[in-house]
Amino acid sequence: MNSILMNQAIQAFLLEDIGQYDLSADTIFASDTIGKGVFLAKESGILCGISIPPKVYEIIGGDTRFEAYKKDGDSIKKGDIIATVSAPVRTLLSGERVILNLMQRMSGIASQTNLAVKQLDDSTIRICDTRKTAPGLRAFDKYAVQTGGGFNHRNGLYDGVMLKDNHIAFSGGITEAIAIVRTKLGHMVKIEVETENEAQVKEAVQAGADIIMLDNRAPEEVAQLVKLVPAHIATEISGNITLENIHRYQGSGANYISLGSLTHSVRALDISFNSEGGIKA
Repeated sequence: MNSILMNQAIQAFLLEDIGQYDLSADTIFASDTIGKGVFLAKESGILCGISIPPKVYEIIGGDTRFEAYKKDGDSIKKGDIIATVSAPVRTLLSGERVILNLMQRMSGIASQTNLAVKQLDDSTIRICDTRKTAPGLRAFDKYAVQTGGGFNHRNGLYDGVMLKDNHIAFSGGITEAIAIVRTKLGHMVKIEVETENEAQVKEAVQAGADIIMLDNRAPEEVAQLVKLVPAHIATEISGNITLENIHRYQGSGANYISLGSLTHSVRALDISFNSEGGIKA
């Protein structure tokens, strides 16, 4: 992850949660009270976000000793010790919720992505995310997808052209929309076109799309539509694809499968932080 982006985001998350000060921790504990704690896996999955705790502790402040026993991308099992930490109790308690919120979500996304890759079981097709991420968490979500073995689609509206149904409707058609983009943007920008039927696939090919999305197509339809697309044009499948049916797209010939569910409705992986008592420094 981009460390500058991560630092800025975590600062904002801490400010949102702590405000001017931690009313509970700052009232009960002296600044020199040191505590120890353990990050523990409560269920199995793929770990992601191990760099979050030390960054949070650094921003809050206080002498901290953090030791990680697992790294991002590692498989973890229920009961595994992920990391240990020694730091001022104020620091540990004030940062706990932000740390767990991020680590649990990121590990959940990584685990879900890893499961999708295994369920598909086709190394010729890349599993991708979408822009269906929680506001403010996109960089974290997309890093988690990579950690789980997936690939990133667009990071935002700024790094690739994607002509969806409304773009096509407002501009007058696929051919018209692509022509406008080619006229106004440079050769480094790729154009993806969302298609809903065979006629649109053929039009997108003729108009010079770089990537053609086959939206809401059944596996048998995908196999037929992919044959209409020349090898130099990539194909992407999207829409109504789940962990339960993704295996049906194995061997379809498409290059990518994008899954909004990797990030928009992910279940957090259960990770806990357990204290080991506090002592005066």
